[in-house]
Amino acid sequence: MSTLDRARRHLEAHPSALDTALAAAVLVCMLAGSFVDPHGGHGVSWGIRIPAPLSLILMTVGAAALIKRRRAPMLVLAVTATASLIESVTSDPRAPVAMSAVVALFTVAVTTDRSTTWRVALLTMTVLTGAAMLGGPLPWYAQENLGIFAWTGMAAAAGDAVRSRKEFVHAIRERAERAERTREEEARRRVAEERLRIARDLHDVVAHHIALVNVQAGVAAHVMDKRPDQAKEALAHVREASRSALNELRATVGLLRQSGDPEAPTEPAPGLDRLEELAGTFRNAGLQVEVARADNGTTLPAAVDLAAYRVIQEALTNVQKHAGTEAKAEVSVVRVGPNVEVTVLDNGSGESAEEAAPDSGGGHGLLGMRERVTALRGTLTTGPRYGGGFRVHAILPVKTRPRASGDPV
Repeated sequence: MSTLDRARRHLEAHPSALDTALAAAVLVCMLAGSFVDPHGGHGVSWGIRIPAPLSLILMTVGAAALIKRRRAPMLVLAVTATASLIESVTSDPRAPVAMSAVVALFTVAVTTDRSTTWRVALLTMTVLTGAAMLGGPLPWYAQENLGIFAWTGMAAAAGDAVRSRKEFVHAIRERAERAERTREEEARRRVAEERLRIARDLHDVVAHHIALVNVQAGVAAHVMDKRPDQAKEALAHVREASRSALNELRATVGLLRQSGDPEAPTEPAPGLDRLEELAGTFRNAGLQVEVARADNGTTLPAAVDLAAYRVIQEALTNVQKHAGTEAKAEVSVVRVGPNVEVTVLDNGSGESAEEAAPDSGGGHGLLGMRERVTALRGTLTTGPRYGGGFRVHAILPVKTRPRASGDPV
């Protein structure tokens, strides 16, 4: 850091010292100007005139008032203008006391708004110039009188320009800070959305396959001694379900890898084209599943296709876990206007509704389904059926639109 930068930082940190130095400099300039006669025979002459004692007092008062110019700019302007007014109508030869009023008017222009600046400036210019022209010892057209008018006008204009530039720089800085905050908030929102999506995928994958593994392992343990062939078949289903779970977990966790990590699996996300395969895994676990499709071969966006698949997967998993051993499930996928409707019905005990309430000790399956559907601007309704059983009904838009930055996650 250069010496000039250090000095500037020191003065900014100690404004009173800067104001004191400015007041001293103004006092020196006024004293020097009071000894100069601009009307000398050979141009400006030094030491020809001597200021009156009252002029010295007024110059000292005007300069001393500038020390407080930041704390009370209007009061300082009033003091310096009064001193200048007294000087202009009483002293001959005249001393440049108005210099302190010019500095005070500049400070008022810097620290106030434009309308206040020009009202105060016009009042100051009118009073000081009018008093000097009408009540002063010099002719009204003397250059000292016109100089007061010119210097006060320039002080107001310069102060207003400085204030406008400060406001402009401050506005630019605020806009940059606001843009930075917006970028950070957007990044945090996207991270939260991605974490929620990955959490939903992990829940769906683990809940589905572990439920199947649990059922098939129970079947194998039950028939191991009496029917070893059926036990082997159940264990084969356990192995297949665990392999599928590992593959899907590997694909999901692969999304979290950094750019320098090994390439993640490129297998596409599951969709309704694998609905029969999904139903087959539940049939192998002993659940009777019927599938009916009337979507006319509609090609869905990847996000909608995945959401529909996960809703069916989670609903059938809940049936498997909660509806009882004799339960039957019906799955339907229907295209209705601009939407595709997914419905899963079962004839079990209806206890799957408890799974939607994490506070009751259950999981987060229905909550995850609702978040998936809501994120795509769809709707999800769940609840017990009249006469027994449970119903899951999702309406998903075929055409999705991007989420606005202010929309909830």
